[in-house]
Order: sequence, then structure tokens, then C-alpha cells
Amino acid sequence: MLNSTGTVRPQEKQKQLIINADDFGLSTETNRGIIQCRQHGVLTSASLMVHAPAAHHAIQYALEDPTLSLGLHVDLGEWDLRDHQWVQTRFVVPLDTPSAVRDEIAYQLETFRDLTQRNPTHLDSHQHTHQRPFIKTAMMELAAQMGIVLRGTSAQVRFWGAFFGQDEHLCPRPENVSIANLITLLNNLEPGITELSCHPGLDDQLDSNYREPRILEVQTLCDPLVRRVIGDLRIQLTSFLSIRQGHRGGGTTDYTDGHGLTNDDASLSE
Repeated sequence: MLNSTGTVRPQEKQKQLIINADDFGLSTETNRGIIQCRQHGVLTSASLMVHAPAAHHAIQYALEDPTLSLGLHVDLGEWDLRDHQWVQTRFVVPLDTPSAVRDEIAYQLETFRDLTQRNPTHLDSHQHTHQRPFIKTAMMELAAQMGIVLRGTSAQVRFWGAFFGQDEHLCPRPENVSIANLITLLNNLEPGITELSCHPGLDDQLDSNYREPRILEVQTLCDPLVRRVIGDLRIQLTSFLSIRQGHRGGGTTDYTDGHGLTNDDASLSE
């Protein structure tokens, strides 16, 4: 199209959206929520916890859905907010021992490969532990070797954690995962590729302070109005399978979901 000067007007950059479910494998009913969002909603990708109780159930579904992007959700422990302090409640490996952390990440990657017979399509981590500098470095190296995206480090894919049903103090914010708020987020989506993380699930017995919001997320992500708005806004749903990793490093990140690590600080939830 020509502009008023007779020159070609640059085409506006396409808005592309990856909707990625964390915690695939956490429990069978969590998996069922993720699968429901995949089959009847707008979910395009998921991140697998290879040592979680229902990992094999998750993999069975993923092998039957080859267009689902399946990444590795590296799990290095669990933290909870108690008396305004972050306390580690589940240990996988000591985070102050870089060699042990590197070995554990490599072990989880090899387990993923053994179970799925392929590389992950992307990398991220449980409660964003890869924000710690040396963990980030180790995972960036692996991502570079495989030519895939590590959450929050790619100039090609912006991470957005705004769809999360708690604030930074773990206080409930169900309105954050409502249909109305998701539509607001869609209306404010930036051009280029954005990953919007989510945590859907249907496990009403899950031992988690994020149990109820997971159920709300399923309802929102499966609502027909959401898909209709995506179409009206000409947003292209995409996945990590469709992305070739471009320039690495210096990615745009918005960790607004209340569960990020800052250097050696544990400030995280689910």
C-alpha cells in the first residue's frame, strides 16, 4: 500500500501469541485441565515437569498431539510465602551449588529426551528459578545448543506473566484470570511474538495455594468469546514449534505473575 508520499507503507508487524501452560504433569487432574484448554480452548504449548507424579500421563497425551509444543519445565524446588518471608518447602538440589544445579538440569533434560524421544521445543522453570544468574547462564547454554527459546531471554519472544490469579504477596486476584481481563490483555498485546503463561488445571484436591485459580483459568481459556476476540483482533495463535530461535539474549520480559526469582532472592509462588 502507498502512503501520501507515494512510497510503500511498511506493513504493521503481526501480533502472534503463544499461550503456554506450566506444570504439565503435576497431577492427572491438572493435566486434564491443560488438555481441555488445548482441545477446547486457545492453548498452544505446555511445559512438562519430568519428575512430577503425572508426567507419564502428560507425555502420553503429548505423543498423541504432535502439534502441541512440549517444553521442559525445569524443577529445582518449591517455595512458599510465610510471615512475609519466602521459605523453601521442597528441595530438589541446593541452589548454592552450581555444579549440582547444572547436573540436575542436564539430568532433567536427558529424562525429557528419554521419555519423549525428542528435544523440548522450549525451556522454562518452576517458579522462575532460572532468573538466578548462574542458573540462567546454564539454561541459556542448553537452549542455544538446541536452538530453542529460554523464557525471558529471547529477543524474538516476549514473556508476559500477567495472566495469574494472585498478586506478588500471594493474595487471591481471581479477576486477573477472568474472561474480561484476558480480553483486556489481548487488546493490549504488542506486535511480534508474545508468550502468555498460564496454569490451568481441574484438580480440586491439589495441595497448592494456587488450586482454585487453576480451575478459573480453564473456564476462561475455553470460553468461545476469547477465541472470537483473538480472531477479531487478528492475533495469530502460534507455538514454539513454529519458531526458529533468532538472536539470543536481551529478551523482553515482564514477570508480573508474582513468582519470579531476583538474583538470590526467592520471590515466587506456583
